[in-house]
Amino acid sequence: MDVYLLILGDHLPDPRTGQAPSEPDRIRAMVDQAVVAEEAGFTGVAIGEHHFTRYIISAPELLLATIAARTSTLRLSTGVTLLAHHDPVRVAEELATLDVLSDGRAELIVARGVSKETDDAFGISAADLRPRFHEYLRLLLKLLQEQNVTWRGTFRSPLENVTTTPRPIQKPHPTLWVGSGSAASADFAAELELPLMLPSTLRDPSVYVDVVADYRRDIRGRVALPSHVFVAETGARERWRPYLEAYASFASPWRGDGSTVDIDRLMEGAAICGDPSEVADRLNAQQKLLGLDAHLVLIDIGGLPRDEVLAAIRLFGEKVIPQLTA
Repeated sequence: MDVYLLILGDHLPDPRTGQAPSEPDRIRAMVDQAVVAEEAGFTGVAIGEHHFTRYIISAPELLLATIAARTSTLRLSTGVTLLAHHDPVRVAEELATLDVLSDGRAELIVARGVSKETDDAFGISAADLRPRFHEYLRLLLKLLQEQNVTWRGTFRSPLENVTTTPRPIQKPHPTLWVGSGSAASADFAAELELPLMLPSTLRDPSVYVDVVADYRRDIRGRVALPSHVFVAETGARERWRPYLEAYASFASPWRGDGSTVDIDRLMEGAAICGDPSEVADRLNAQQKLLGLDAHLVLIDIGGLPRDEVLAAIRLFGEKVIPQLTA
């Protein structure tokens, strides 16, 4: 099973000290995490896109380009790209540029997003969000695979005999994941024969069983799941608890189910912590439950200190990855 390090980039203070790094230090630390993840044997890194919140990464492609220069094998993905908020022509150009710079390691996870405030700021109405996303993804695929593209749509000005440059190295195109936990988006991913990325929510992964089953009734596509994870040789639950609480309080308006977050229950479901064997067993159980082809591991949350994040990445690579189901 492929394992990616997922970095969403919340900029929260350490709940034990009240201190937070500067924004430049925080962003540089994320690049360092990716470099250590390659050394630890991770398949790839996925970096999120957010706007106007305390998630501070708004341009993941720039971080991925920096990471590309410091790595040689790591797959480089967004996690996610808010496709309806971008011009698909520019997305095609940026993805292909990253693919060229990294010698064919670029990927993209596209999704609609979860923030009404972001939609409003970019001038996208709720009624337009889904059809705009569908139109833009079809156009993006066309631009990546074809030259001399002529196209007419609803939400973007027409194209006449357009070829984006550079052309991507990977053929027919770099991997594009559709990110969603809804049946409608899973059906759309299946229609386009694209892999499905489930969301990085605070919900128990069992809620996605029916979505995955419906998706796989149409195609035998790849499915991936993000999980909040912390691993330590001893005392993982006690060490991680205040950071998970801080993150859950911050993120639950977007990633929860609307109910009050029960941290103990969360640690039994969507959040996985323990020693390496316990973490591996629980990830393997999720793999079996959903038939996963890839897992995204979200370690850096809630103000967890940089050194502890790096230590957990290294320990995960050394002692968890070898125990994961192939």
